[in-house]
Amino acid sequence: MSETTIPQTGQQKERAREAAAQKETTPEEKGEQRVPRGPLQTSRGITTLDEVVVAKIAGIAAREVPGVYDLGNAARRAFSAITDRIPNAQTNVTGGIGVEKGETQTAIDVTVVVEYGASIVEVGNAIRRNIIEQVEGTTGLEVIEVDINVVDVHLPQDDDAADPAAGSTDLK
Repeated sequence: MSETTIPQTGQQKERAREAAAQKETTPEEKGEQRVPRGPLQTSRGITTLDEVVVAKIAGIAAREVPGVYDLGNAARRAFSAITDRIPNAQTNVTGGIGVEKGETQTAIDVTVVVEYGASIVEVGNAIRRNIIEQVEGTTGLEVIEVDINVVDVHLPQDDDAADPAAGSTDLK
């Protein structure tokens, strides 16, 4: 009996390549050492960070910038206002912060309300600068981008309307 070879299609060839790639050994199996990538990976172990860690650092850094009134959209700010009235409730510093994190890099999205009269350009640049400095200095991750979404401008009269005691006309 003679064997006949059936030509493979492109998909069959690709599957064969993928199967061969899966059979490859890791550097550790070959006796090679893993090459550390970034300050969180060393020859003695790897440090991992949850996204919430990066979000907290970014949230604190953003709130430190003059001209920032609050973080988050209207629904997020309303929820925070309610939870702030609960005794012993912790302040949520991650509201308004979104994080995408890899092994050595991170990208951060910030939703912010700016004080009326502050330069949005300057506030945005200061937020970006402070977040990058704090996150890179604290975590060792490279911040590849900080996108800022200004959703509102806080007006001084907004505080007066929110404080019912300020407009009270009760006579005692």
